[in-house]
Amino acid sequence: MSDESKCFSDDAKSIIYDKKRDEAVLLIHGFPTTPKMYTYAAKRLDEAGYDAYAPLIPTFGSNIEDFEKTNYTQWFNYISSYYENLRKRYKKLYVLGISMGGAMTLNIGEKYSNTPLAPNRLVAISAPVAYNNIRYGIFTNIKAMLAPTLSLFVKNIGAKIVYSRPESNDGNEEWNGYGGVFIKQGLSLSKAFDKIRKDLKKISVPMFVMHDKNDQTVPFKNLAVIEKYCHDYIYVKREVEMKGDFKHSHHSLLMYKSVQKEYMDDIINFLRGDYDRKETKLH
Repeated sequence: MSDESKCFSDDAKSIIYDKKRDEAVLLIHGFPTTPKMYTYAAKRLDEAGYDAYAPLIPTFGSNIEDFEKTNYTQWFNYISSYYENLRKRYKKLYVLGISMGGAMTLNIGEKYSNTPLAPNRLVAISAPVAYNNIRYGIFTNIKAMLAPTLSLFVKNIGAKIVYSRPESNDGNEEWNGYGGVFIKQGLSLSKAFDKIRKDLKKISVPMFVMHDKNDQTVPFKNLAVIEKYCHDYIYVKREVEMKGDFKHSHHSLLMYKSVQKEYMDDIINFLRGDYDRKETKLH
């Protein structure tokens, strides 16, 4: 379990709405942030009649030294265990994730599809499934090609705790988590994306996928890769393009006050089954 007594602030702790209802949503946060990114989303889900769980993955939101001892496999094992416990409690369980959380959402779909523990629906937002990949024309950060060599000498570059981003706006000023570059953790992520991409065809549950065309953190082309392998199970595909002079990366979409209501309305409609294949084309 995550020891939240070590959190660098109360804002980093899990967000939970547990009212013993029949349906629940597991919200998986990104890298290297905290559940605070789901403050609005979790509240909206609660108001819509769903229990909502946005757990803090262990070592995120606590201290950098602990975080540097962990990797994607450990984070996903925690989320898998958390998911299994919820799945046994609820008649219907949905999974929603942004960024790394979106990749984990796909990973959950791959692991549990066609089993008694299969999720009912998946929502993957700004999800990376390829990092630097020539085949798909996805180049997230060319400098990262030096990471294997750098990892032999340094653990991080400019690591720090970020309580907020006052230079940002549109809700992104409330972002908190870790700043800087974490070499080994980044390598574990990129390796995980390769396996997730190869296993996308295993997913056999309805999906909602969304990505902003101007995402500066995870290239938009990732959405096409997900659609290529999961087309039969995508009920809703949203290619969005935020308009306006925003000081953020167009990535953590449910944090942004200018669009979060619109996007959550669509997600809740999807969870309710309003977008059946016979009624709605991909858009």
